Amino acid sequence: MEASLFSVDKVPLHNYRPSHCCSFTMYPKKLELFVCTESHFRRIVNDELHSKKTIFSRQSVCCYRLKKPVSALSSDDTHPINQSFDQWDSLTAKFAAAANLPFLLLQLPQIILNTRNLLAGNKSALLAIPWLGMLTGLLGNISLLSYFIKKRETEAVVVQMLGVISMYVVILQLVIAGAMPLPHFIVTSIVIASGLVLNFMRYFHLLDGEIWHFWEEFITIGGLSALPQVMWSTFVPYIPHTVLPGFIAFSTAVVAVFLARMGKLSEKGIGILGFVSGWTATLLFMWMPVSQMWTNILNPENVKGLSAVSMLLAMIGNGLLIPRALFIRDLMWFTGSTWSCVFYGWGNLICLYCFNNISREFFLASSFGFLAWIGITVWRDAKVHGYNSPFSSLKEMIFGH
Repeated sequence: MEASLFSVDKVPLHNYRPSHCCSFTMYPKKLELFVCTESHFRRIVNDELHSKKTIFSRQSVCCYRLKKPVSALSSDDTHPINQSFDQWDSLTAKFAAAANLPFLLLQLPQIILNTRNLLAGNKSALLAIPWLGMLTGLLGNISLLSYFIKKRETEAVVVQMLGVISMYVVILQLVIAGAMPLPHFIVTSIVIASGLVLNFMRYFHLLDGEIWHFWEEFITIGGLSALPQVMWSTFVPYIPHTVLPGFIAFSTAVVAVFLARMGKLSEKGIGILGFVSGWTATLLFMWMPVSQMWTNILNPENVKGLSAVSMLLAMIGNGLLIPRALFIRDLMWFTGSTWSCVFYGWGNLICLYCFNNISREFFLASSFGFLAWIGITVWRDAKVHGYNSPFSSLKEMIFGH
């Protein structure tokens, strides 16, 4: 992301969002600002605490903390914390882009395994894959695709796009095996096709704003309706089969959207409604591993239908997204990625290990690598922000300070 210093008398300060240049919320609210006129000339401005500095150049603005004064006479002087911050910013973006590879291959082993079982006439093996779990993941992916397109996070957009395509292929295989009702598949296909077209047009600025607003309302209503119904249906027949949870959620969502359209909701209510679609998509996506693990518990003999490589790729792909989510302080993204790592990737590997479907060495190596990656991520993020505690970054992301 490129940032320029505008030639105006005052430079507006924006809310925190890490970029290749700076973030202002780590600094006092009142800063005396200067505009530079020489191409290589820098000024150092003391803030109210005299412990943080801001350096302005003609081309960019770079912010960092200083423990000691730094000479402004040399344009080659670069503070190590500032260098580390920029490097970590760039590195987390590369991690997010690299996540496309494991996500591209994520469903491939499962798709190949499903194809072999279908060709061999072993359709029962596909029953190990709950269609409700895959459906929630698919709906979560299409909703998160809209979320990241709105935020212009290109790497995350590609990840969600690959997730939509690969999960749809798996669902198609489940329909062929008779593991998913055909009417549900037809409705799902219509929604997914429409969502992909609208998101594509939105990304390239070809979509009218009113149509996009209608799509956001649709995924809000759809997500709120699907989430409680899918959660309830996961535990049938141990609980009575009913559509009441989905109906109640659907009615509530329709009323909320209608009131927002009529201008009857308060600003706080509108703000909450705006967050609902994103968090509902995350929760739908997070429910997929819960449904999968519940199926494993009920039918342990069907665990052999799972691919250990797919579980490992899921853990790697989501793990590569965690540093970026933490760095830009996106709690929703961080929560979804971490949950998927723990429950979909690692959790299913635990199930496979407990039923002797993977070796002890494979499981221990995967577990150690995952825990080490999380530890390094939290430690590194805290260090580049100048925090003494590795939990400070998590606290700032959750509580905003």
